[in-house]
Amino acid sequence: MRNVPLARVDHLPAEVLPIATDYPPDTLLTWHEHRRAQFLYAATGTMLVETDDGAWTVPGERAVLIPPLTRHQVRMLDTQTSSLYIEPSAVPWWPGVCRVVEVPPLLRELLLVAADLDADYAADRRAEAVIALILLEAAALSEVPLRVPLPHDQPFSRLCRDYLATPAVAVSNTDWAREAAMSERMFTRRFRQLTGTSPAAWRSRARLLASIPLLRHKTVTEVAVLLGYASPAAFSHAFTQAFDVPPSSMRHR
Repeated sequence: MRNVPLARVDHLPAEVLPIATDYPPDTLLTWHEHRRAQFLYAATGTMLVETDDGAWTVPGERAVLIPPLTRHQVRMLDTQTSSLYIEPSAVPWWPGVCRVVEVPPLLRELLLVAADLDADYAADRRAEAVIALILLEAAALSEVPLRVPLPHDQPFSRLCRDYLATPAVAVSNTDWAREAAMSERMFTRRFRQLTGTSPAAWRSRARLLASIPLLRHKTVTEVAVLLGYASPAAFSHAFTQAFDVPPSSMRHR
C-alpha cells in the first residue's frame, strides 16, 4: 500500500500492515501514537523522532522501531518511508523504547516488495511469505545509538528541546543554569541525575546528531566548521566515538 492513512486499514485482520509514504520536505507529524508496533524505515532523507523520553535521528536507509502506544512526533526531512504496522502479539521481542537500527540490503528489498501488497493479502501465499521473512529479518537487526535522552522535569526538558531545535556551539552550562535560576553546580548535578550525563556532554552529542542531516549535502569539512570543531579529524573522531560509525556512513548509500 502506498500513501494510505493507517486509520483506513487499521481494522483489517492482517498482523502486519505495510504502508509506504512520500512526504513533502520538512513535514512534521505532530504528537500521536499507534496501537500497533511501528517499523519506520527511511528509504530517503532523514527522520527526527521524539518521544517523552528521548530524541532519535534516523538517517536514510535506517529504521526506527517504535513501541505500541508510545507517544511520539516525527519530522520528515525530504523523506520517503516504508512503515510496517504490526500487532504487538506478533512481535513479543519488540523493544520497550525506540531503537534506531541498520537495515541490510535483503530487508530493504523486502520492504519494497511489501509496499506493493494489497491491503488484504491473507490469501496470497507469496505475500505471506514476504511478511514472514521481513519479521525474521527485523528480529536480528543491529542497533545504531543515534539518541539523546530527554528529561521530564522543567526547565530541563524545555532547555533540551530548544537546544535540539537550534544547537548553538556558544551555549554553556552557565547560560543554562542562569535560565533555570539555579547555581551552575546545582544545575549540573540535577541534570546528570535526570539524563545520566553532564549538560556539556549532552549538548555535544546533540550537535553531533544535528550533523547527520547536514552530512547528506555537505562535506565532513564543511560540517566540522559549522559545528565549531577545530578540524575535520576532530569532528570525525568525536562522531565515531559517539555513534560507533564514521560520519561518511551517514551519506545515502
